[in-house]
Amino acid sequence: MKKSIGIIGGMGPLATVDLFRKIVEHTDADCDNGHIRIYIDNNTSIPDRTSAILSGGTDPVPFLEDSVRKLERCGADCLLMPCNTAHYFLPRLQSLTELPFLSMLEATAKACAERLPGQKAGVLATKGTLASGVYETALNAEKVPFLLPEKEDRDRLMTVIYDGVKRGRPLEEIRAPMEHVLEDMEAAGADYFILGCTELPIAAAGLCLPQRFLDPTAELAKAAVRFCGYGVKG
Repeated sequence: MKKSIGIIGGMGPLATVDLFRKIVEHTDADCDNGHIRIYIDNNTSIPDRTSAILSGGTDPVPFLEDSVRKLERCGADCLLMPCNTAHYFLPRLQSLTELPFLSMLEATAKACAERLPGQKAGVLATKGTLASGVYETALNAEKVPFLLPEKEDRDRLMTVIYDGVKRGRPLEEIRAPMEHVLEDMEAAGADYFILGCTELPIAAAGLCLPQRFLDPTAELAKAAVRFCGYGVKG
């Protein structure tokens, strides 16, 4: 029996749209009826995850749990969060429901190990994700070599994510800080880049950057397609 997907969205809205689109694009279907049933709660009231991790901001878990309950009632068979930083709270959330969460971080680490063995990943993410160590844990589990951005480049990434994509600014306005980060990390030994914030695939695609990227949103989409019993395209 084919399964359905529940997406805890709103972190942010464009990242939610991006995941939905990539699930559709990666589903091997030749008509409308061949696609997966998807429930989306675009819950934009969820407090900022980086603020909660770094500076004692409002705990997002009660707001995330509200989305879980709504998606349970809809009939979802699995849950996805198109937000890398929110995965820091995944153990707490998983304890609140019997529905399985599919981890964006685990799917990404497995893709790195399978497709780019021995090559060094540069992890691009929010300060909250980087401080939490969630990507280090996932990549170490798959024995994937990686490096993290230095402090100044973490600041630049926050500019790209928060002042650029989340605010809806023209992407050309964030080209310079994004390129600066990539050049610094290439010089430090990065062979390719993990776009470890769901706003970053939007930025990288819109800026037509030449570097090699691995997109966690796409890896989560493909993992969800497989879980639901559908064929993966691409």
